[in-house]
Amino acid sequence: MQAINLLNADDTNLGGGRIQRSSSLVEDVYEAIFAQLMSLKIAPGSRITVDSLVKEFNVSHTPIREALGRLEGEGLVLKTHLIGYRAAPQITKRRFDELYELRLLLEPHGAAKAAVLMDEVKLAELQKSAGVMARHEGKDERLRYSNFARQDAIFHDKVMGFANNELVRETLAHQHTHFHIFRLMFHSRVTEEALDEHEAILAAFAAADPAAAEQAMRRHIEHSRDRLLLAFD
Repeated sequence: MQAINLLNADDTNLGGGRIQRSSSLVEDVYEAIFAQLMSLKIAPGSRITVDSLVKEFNVSHTPIREALGRLEGEGLVLKTHLIGYRAAPQITKRRFDELYELRLLLEPHGAAKAAVLMDEVKLAELQKSAGVMARHEGKDERLRYSNFARQDAIFHDKVMGFANNELVRETLAHQHTHFHIFRLMFHSRVTEEALDEHEAILAAFAAADPAAAEQAMRRHIEHSRDRLLLAFD
């Protein structure tokens, strides 16, 4: 693995094994490992050795372990006593079907409720988190993909929050749905088509149209399911 010089961050990027210096080294390390998990550079189920990451990122053990602990809390990394860390295994087809069944039961209805309660402040928050405004930023495809995986999770979480049902919101968040499904396939189509669908959802919210919001959210989730089903072929 390639060592990293953290003192020269002018041309570094998170997705390609180089870390950009910011206010938090742990955050940088977390973002780098997250990007590798999302883009399948770290394969599902594979072992993650702390010493290898220390050499790759040229940092101490402490930020590596803290970042892995955070990823463990998000269900992306598993830790076994006396063995160490490994990437979470890929979700099964059955689990995939169950997650999408759950989403289709809860999220379209939540989108309709959110549309009824929509205002300019909430709409601005959703527009910011939907990823639409920054869809063509950055040349690093791996980094763009991992960024959108997080944006997609935030966007859907905010919609459920604006629907004012914390139990539904917590139920969906607890599944870490978005992180697991984005690991199924590293492909630009996953992000580009999803962004178009986010725009349709935002248009329904801007119009404060609950029926349109419900339909747009249902279509988005169904299309997401159909795109990612190819991973099981």
